[in-house]
Parts: sequence; structure tokens; C-alpha cells
Amino acid sequence: MSTTAAATSRWTHQWKELHEEVISSGLCTGCAGCVVACPHEVIGYTHEEGHYKPFHLEDDLGPANCGHGEKGCTSCTRACPRFRSWEPDADMHLFGRTRNDDEMFGQYRSLLLCRATDPEVHEKGQDGGFVGAMLIWLMKHDYIDAALTSFLEGDGSSWKARPGLARTPAEVLASSGSRYTYSANTLAMKEAAEAGLQRLALVGMSCQSSVPPIMWTRKAGKVGKPFLFNIGLLCSKTFDDAIFEELFLAKYGLRKEEMVKMNIKGVFQIWMKDGSYHEIDLKECHQWTREGCKTCPDFAAEHADISTGGIGEDNAWTLCVVRTPLGEEVMNRMIADGSVEARPAETDATAMRLLKLLSTVSRRRWPATAHPAPVVGVPPPKKKADGTAPAAH
Repeated sequence: MSTTAAATSRWTHQWKELHEEVISSGLCTGCAGCVVACPHEVIGYTHEEGHYKPFHLEDDLGPANCGHGEKGCTSCTRACPRFRSWEPDADMHLFGRTRNDDEMFGQYRSLLLCRATDPEVHEKGQDGGFVGAMLIWLMKHDYIDAALTSFLEGDGSSWKARPGLARTPAEVLASSGSRYTYSANTLAMKEAAEAGLQRLALVGMSCQSSVPPIMWTRKAGKVGKPFLFNIGLLCSKTFDDAIFEELFLAKYGLRKEEMVKMNIKGVFQIWMKDGSYHEIDLKECHQWTREGCKTCPDFAAEHADISTGGIGEDNAWTLCVVRTPLGEEVMNRMIADGSVEARPAETDATAMRLLKLLSTVSRRRWPATAHPAPVVGVPPPKKKADGTAPAAH
């Protein structure tokens, strides 16, 4: 269904269609948009390895149907950023047009490399601490009350990510750093609602960053109103938690309790408490790819206000794709007052090459049986010297 049709015709799609077309088909990323949007609280979610998918809690019509949906409730499909024409719907809402064939990483206003100027934020954050600096700035300048983000459970030694709410600069810094297992940060909406907080930033992987504009354009109701700023994390995949025990420990003897930092720069980088540094080929990690990531076409978080990730040559800088007028306003103000340092992204040829390449590769994952918009304009993979196409990842 096109955006125009969606706006003029009655939206009747409910859990039954969502379960068939998204959850059972393999399109579901586990973003939990449908969970937080459900007004009847009948959609469950298990934030554990092997799950990360919504499921129906009521027994009367079975797991594939919903009594509330049969009576006309459509909230779950209105919030799903993988249901039917999600990409053009969000594009039209944010940008007034669908993306062009050559816009593999989505529509944008500017491309920058940024880093925090505050030494503590820079040190505790990932790739220059840009996200932490932006959240602290948004709080300080009264744009938001809190941010939906992720934290590590307990003392952090488990490397188990969980959704959480950052309400202060100290909590922002406590949430800093990257982990490559999944956290459905939208689930922190419940904590925000219980605290009476109605002005929120979402920090989420690419699939999650499409949730707010989909809620807005499909008129999901009041659940979408608290999202006032949207920071999308560049993301090609996340891994099941089992990778720590079954690969890092079993093959390399690296205990997660001894890890202090991790990153991905062409290889999986791991820093240990004893000062040692280790690199693991990403091809070895592939079999632990989380199920919900295998068909995701959006590397570049194409529907955020600002999309960001450390894919360049230098670990001290973050690539930022400034997409919306609001994102541009905040970025310009942060640069002007010295909260961040910025330079043109074109000064890092590696970052620019990877942004286009990884966005294109991700789009090729999208199945031909789903809405075709995400693969419009995507070139076929180049053939190897022996004439065969490279294996999909």
C-alpha cells in the first residue's frame, strides 16, 4: 500500500497480518515497536538469545491471531517498521519523497565526522563519544527529558545489554560504549511512562530508528508522541550472546569478564583488562549472527534525525549522517558552541566507501517476496574472478 493510499483508506491490518507477513516470514528484527504500541498489553517479548521476537500472550485465538485485532485494533501494524510499504511510508513522512535509486544510505542533508570535545565524554564513549555528547547537549538545552538507550547488566562483566533510561549526564556516560549483542531500546518506553517523562530521545539500531516515523505516518496514536529526537546507529548485524562462550572463549580463551572494550573495524576488536588486544576475523563470527538481522536491509539507519557510527579509519571520530532539519539544527548548534568538533566526512575515504558499500550489501538481503522499495536501485553483486557471485552475508 502506498503512503497516499494509507492516508486516505481505512487501515485495518492487525496482529494476524503482522504475524504472517513479518514475524513468521523472517522480516522481524525484534525492534519491539509493536510491543510498546499495543494498548492492550497482549504482545510479549523475551529479551534473551534465541528470542528477541514479539509473541501473543492470549490463548483464545492462538499465537497467530488476536481477539482485539478481530475487534478492530491495528496498533501493532501501525508501529511495525517492516510491515508492507514501511520504507516509502517513512521516507514520505520525513522527507516528502521516496529515496532515489542512487541513495543507497538514504536521504540526508550533510555528512560529517564528529567527536566530543569534553575529555570525559570522549574517553568513555565509542569512536569519539559523539552520541554521549549529543544526548548530554539535548538534556542541557531542554530538548529532551531522557533517552531510551542500552546499558550493560550488573557490573558489565556479562556484556549482556538491556534497554534502559538515561535521565542525567552521568547515566548517559554509564550507557556509553558499543556492544554487539541486541538491545530493543524501545522497551524502555515503559520505564519512561512510569516516570512521567514525555520528551524522549531514542538511541537505537537502524531497525529501531524507523519505529517513530512509522508510528507518526500511520497514526499509531499517543505512543509515538514522546519521541522528540531520533539517533540511529549504523548497524550491519548483531550477534547472539552465545558468541562469547562458543567463539571468544572456546577458541581464543577470551573471557567476557576480562573484556573492557570492543569494536568492529573490518575485524572484531577486543581489548582485555590485562592490556592485551585481539582481532577476530568477522567471517568467524558470521554463524552467530542474530536471526532478526539476516534480512534487514537498513545499515545506515535511514530514518533517524542523525545516523552515526564508527566506520572510518580513526577510532576517535564518528561518521554522522545528518538527515532532518531538526538533526541539522542540533548539529549546527553543537558545533557552534564547541560541544563537538566536526570535519567533512569526505576527508575519510574509508568511511565514505564503507557507508555506501555496507548499505548496498545490507539492501541485498531483503527478500524478493517482501515490498520491493528497499531494493530499488540496488546493483547486483559483482562476480568473482571465477564468474560466481559472492556469498550473501
